Amino acid sequence: SLQPRKTTTPCKHKRSYSMAQPVPPPRADRLHGMGYTVWTEFTPLAIKHKAVNLGQGFPDFEAASFILDAARNAVQQNINQYTRSQGHLRLVNALARYYSPLLKREIDPLSEIVVTMGATEGLFNTMMALLNPGEEVILIEPFYDSYPCDAAIAHAVCKYVPLRFSGQPRSSGEYKLDLEEVERAITTKTKLIVVNNPQNVPGKVYSLQELDAIATLAKKHNLYVLADEVYEAMTYDGIQHTRMASLPGMWNRTITLGSAGKSFSVTGWKTGWAIAPPEIASALWTMHQNTTFCSNAPMQEAIAVGFERIMDLEPDYFDKFRAEFEGRRNRLCAILDKVHLRPIVPQGSYFVLADFTAIPESVYLDPSDSATKDHQFCRW
Repeated sequence: SLQPRKTTTPCKHKRSYSMAQPVPPPRADRLHGMGYTVWTEFTPLAIKHKAVNLGQGFPDFEAASFILDAARNAVQQNINQYTRSQGHLRLVNALARYYSPLLKREIDPLSEIVVTMGATEGLFNTMMALLNPGEEVILIEPFYDSYPCDAAIAHAVCKYVPLRFSGQPRSSGEYKLDLEEVERAITTKTKLIVVNNPQNVPGKVYSLQELDAIATLAKKHNLYVLADEVYEAMTYDGIQHTRMASLPGMWNRTITLGSAGKSFSVTGWKTGWAIAPPEIASALWTMHQNTTFCSNAPMQEAIAVGFERIMDLEPDYFDKFRAEFEGRRNRLCAILDKVHLRPIVPQGSYFVLADFTAIPESVYLDPSDSATKDHQFCRW
């Protein structure tokens, strides 16, 4: 027979929920200062005013038909499930074949490449995998805004060294890195230096001599180098791009980042890669497998097809690619000159730094606004 339900007397210590309980702050301390980026404000403004958005780096034209066809084929061939965490086999094999001569060594596709959700994830994985709390990373100003955020999440400390110039530069090549200033920033806690080459702003392409001097410092002080080389295919005026990992003694301390979004004009595919010695690549993969696990399978297949086509059928693809972007650079610089926004002509990347000091401050500057002059000018 069914037994009667026991009745209990409420415990006098039972917590009461009749009053609302305060909840803890939803954002961890490590996210302090990371809520706002310039894109938060200016991309919606560009849309609102139907302006040409020259700030956010993405092409407004179609990618090459062969890469788009390869993506369609990959989806139709049902390459739509999880793929190998370190990178789709066809892609890592293609990347190893493409980069081996450029880095002057045979790259092992299975142990020295990690495919990531864009180079941005590669940056994050590198900072998290290499930096312990309190260790220092040197950033060259100006820099991509993810760099200090990634370092902060790793509880690392950023040391800043600016590019410097004299007078009124007309070319990004006039921006120089003071190596003595870099060395003064190095301490016993310094572990990593980030070198963005080409540097997205001001578009500087580091010479062999400059890179060799940075490499000398890295070896002298036993530092790792994060070589952010996503704009490797965008160098102009016949300037050659030198890869940090190809320099003598630098392979074993360099993480090289690349990007399909930049090299094939498919930024929305969010596919990048990190190339590094096995022990470093393994550390990056440990982060990768516990964040995103693997990258987009059909897009990896398509990018592999793209590299294979370039190596086997269209070896001048990147020459044409550079020429097209150089033409766009020249056109934009000419337009800026006409409206008194003196361009600092970039040697690489797809950003142009413009000098707006010829524009009277009275038309855009609000002294009561705490925003910087450049911020207010762009908003105006």
